[in-house]
Amino acid sequence: MAFEGLSEKLQGVFKKLKGKGVLGERDIDDAMREIKLALLEADVNFKVVKDFVARVREKALGVEIHASLNPGQQVIKIVSDELAMLMGGTSSKLTYSPSGFTILMMAGLQGTGKTTTCGKLAIYLKKNGKNPMLCACDIYRPAAIDQLETVGGGAQVQVYADRNSRDPVAIAEAAIKEARRLGKDVLIVDTAGRLQIDETLMEELRALKKAIRPHEILLVVDSLMGQDAVSSAQGFNDALGVDGIIMTKLDGDSRGGAALSTKTVTGKPIKFVGVGEKLDALEPFHPDRMASRILGMGDVMSLIEKLEDDFEEEKAAELERKLKKMEFTLEDFLEQMGQIKKMGGLASLVGMMPGLGPGKLSDEQMAESEREFVRMEAVMRSMTKAERGDPSILNASRRKRIAAGSGQPVSQVNSLVKKYEEARKMMKSFMKPGRRMRLPGGMF
Repeated sequence: MAFEGLSEKLQGVFKKLKGKGVLGERDIDDAMREIKLALLEADVNFKVVKDFVARVREKALGVEIHASLNPGQQVIKIVSDELAMLMGGTSSKLTYSPSGFTILMMAGLQGTGKTTTCGKLAIYLKKNGKNPMLCACDIYRPAAIDQLETVGGGAQVQVYADRNSRDPVAIAEAAIKEARRLGKDVLIVDTAGRLQIDETLMEELRALKKAIRPHEILLVVDSLMGQDAVSSAQGFNDALGVDGIIMTKLDGDSRGGAALSTKTVTGKPIKFVGVGEKLDALEPFHPDRMASRILGMGDVMSLIEKLEDDFEEEKAAELERKLKKMEFTLEDFLEQMGQIKKMGGLASLVGMMPGLGPGKLSDEQMAESEREFVRMEAVMRSMTKAERGDPSILNASRRKRIAAGSGQPVSQVNSLVKKYEEARKMMKSFMKPGRRMRLPGGMF
């Protein structure tokens, strides 16, 4: 996961600061030196790092300590605020046309995931009440049109393509007419890419921009490219003028430097981040939330939004009713596990939980948690519906049969029943008068 190394190093710095009752200038200088090294190792632009550390040092030395925070916590707050500002400060939303029909032009080098991102963006727009269509204007890369049509099929959105035309401008203009005729309100134009920026590509993109007058030009960059991604963004912006950036593969093994440098270097905000291969793995970028995650403080708002987005309202209400009446069964437990799998498994949620950010769990610990998840599901699926509905009937012979059916030892069955009982007790404590249970999957 991006930022893992940076997060671990920064949290190490803050651990030292928290242990001090008073921070002197030397303490702050030592901390700033370590923060500077951590950011440089994360491949953040050198000038960006230099300015960032200078601002943090100045504020840390001149700040009046808040009554509710110790000196170490105050420095953490300063770093968190400055990290958020480094990445844009506030979220930057898409601009839609007041006339009701919006054109989004996608640009980027080959290999950044631009075509797949078109489909991801279409799904995001559909979730937000829009009716998008895709347009294939990459007439050079072999199978580019086929790929966009496959992505469009997965996103369940229509794709406009003209395999006989070699004129991207004509294709885009025809797509606009077709989208309007079909009552679409957003057209996403997938343009050609290159292995590197060249004048021929830019001339084509500028001609396309002039002809279709997009409401936004979104540049797709690969976070794994580090500072090369930042240079690419700067090149596109200088030659074409972009309105926002979509950073892909932020769930991969990138050091995070591109995300921390791009806004400062280019002046353009990151609007979305790709956090997985699935077509629904595109998230709006929130600088303050990302700063919180980097510092190991979790991202509770994104976690809540993810849960609420994927958990059907009727099921949530039914779960709450069962919890209040203590009717929560292993059948419901199994359904909850299915919900978590639907959301991408435990790994997709852990980084958002306070105290469990990047670097807190080792790969082996995370893998073991996922394996335990699979074992528990296997045991429950080996039970009859009656057994899941009333675990109190699980005598020794039934447990032995379930163990054999699931390929697990009897101890695993006993462990599951114990966890279920603990979960019921925990949920009972949450169901106090006046308290509303909002988060599904709470037993995990």
